[in-house]
Amino acid sequence: MNYIARSLETVIGEAAKEYPIVLVTGPRQVGKTTMLQKMMEGTDRGYVSLDDLNERNLAKTDPQLFLELHKPPVLIDEVQYAPEIFTYIKIHVDSHHEAGAFWLTGSQVFKLMKGVQESLAGRVAVLSMTTLSQAEISGVQASPLCVALPELQTRAKDRKEMDAGEVFERIFRGSMPGVVSGQITNSKIFYSSYLSTYIERDVKELSDAIDSLKFFRFITAVAARCSQMLNISDIAQDADINQKQAKDWIHILETLGIIFYLHPYSNNLLKRLVKTPKLYFYDTGLVCYLTKWTSASVLESGAMNGAILENYVVSEIAKTYLNSGLEPAMYYYRDKDSKEIDVVLEQNGELNPIEIKKTSNPGTELTRVFSLLDKASVPRGKGAIICMKPSVGAIDRDNYIIPIWAI
Repeated sequence: MNYIARSLETVIGEAAKEYPIVLVTGPRQVGKTTMLQKMMEGTDRGYVSLDDLNERNLAKTDPQLFLELHKPPVLIDEVQYAPEIFTYIKIHVDSHHEAGAFWLTGSQVFKLMKGVQESLAGRVAVLSMTTLSQAEISGVQASPLCVALPELQTRAKDRKEMDAGEVFERIFRGSMPGVVSGQITNSKIFYSSYLSTYIERDVKELSDAIDSLKFFRFITAVAARCSQMLNISDIAQDADINQKQAKDWIHILETLGIIFYLHPYSNNLLKRLVKTPKLYFYDTGLVCYLTKWTSASVLESGAMNGAILENYVVSEIAKTYLNSGLEPAMYYYRDKDSKEIDVVLEQNGELNPIEIKKTSNPGTELTRVFSLLDKASVPRGKGAIICMKPSVGAIDRDNYIIPIWAI
C-alpha cells in the first residue's frame, strides 16, 4: 500500500517542538496512527495501543506503572479508553518540561476533551484529523481556502483538472485512506464492515443500549438528509426511534467525527432568523453507501446529486482549515424568506459568501443572494461560485469562479 502524505504532518512537527503533548483526534480508520508511526520512523519513540485490553486494563488500574513501562517519548493510541492516565501524564510533563514527549490519538473526542481540559490545559496541542482531502489525494499541501484571485490561481496550478464525471467518481469512492490508496478494492465491503466493526462498537461504548438494525436505519436517515437543516423529528420517525434517542445518537456521530455542522451566521446587526444547523458528513463515500447509490454515473444524474455535491464541497473547505491546525469559521445564511447562501467564510475581517452549483457556466444571477450580507456589521468581501467550470474565472470584479477540484 502506498502511503499518502498528510497535510497535518507539518503542523504536528511544529507543535511537537513547542508542546509536551500532541493529541490527534478523529474518526477511526482515517490514518491517525499510520501518519504518526510514519513520522516516528528512525526515532526512539515507543508505541502502545489501548485497543490492547491488557494495556488498557493496566492504564486504568495502575497508570503510574503503565507510564513507567511506556516511558516517553511515546505514542499512546486510543487514549480515550483510559482517561485515568491524564493526571499522571500531567505530573510527568510538569516535572520534565520535555517538548513532544507524548503523542496521543483518540477516536472519541468528547470523552477525551473532558480529561484534557481538566488535566492538560496549556500543555497540549489538540489537532483534528479527518478523511483525506482532495489536496492530499493530489499530493499537494493546501492552505485554508481564501477567496482572493492570486491565491486561487496558485491553487489551481498545483492541481489536476477534473471534469464532472471525475468529481462524482471521487465523491462516490469517498476519502477513506484504505479505499483511496487501493489497499481495499471493494468499497461496499469496506463501508459495511466499517459500520459494524467501528461505528457500531464505538456507539455501544457511548450509549447504554443499541439495536443494530435501528442504528443502521438511523444513520441511513441521517445520510439521506446531508446538506439539509437538522430535523430530529423526521430522522426519529424514519428510524422508528424516539426523538431523545435520535438526539443522543446524532450527538455520538458528531463526537466520533462522522458528521459536523454548519451553524447559521448572525451578528448584532444581522438577526439570526434561523437557529437550526445544517448537517454534513466528512466522507461522501459513506453517504453514497448508506443511501445506496450503485455508481458515480447514476449518482451524477440522480435526485441527491446537488445535496451530495454540496456536502463534498463544504467538507473539502472545512478540511483545508483543519489540516492547517485551524478551526474553520464557516457558516451558512438563511433569511425569513428562505433565501440562502450556502457558505459564509469569516476571515481577515470580512465575510466571503460562497454558492455551490453543479453548473459549468455560472451566471450573475447566482451572486444576487450575496447582498443579503450587506446589513452585517462585518464588511462583505469577495464572493465565489464553486462549480464545475474547468478553470478559475470571475463573474465580475467582486465575485470569482472556483473549480471544485481547486478547493
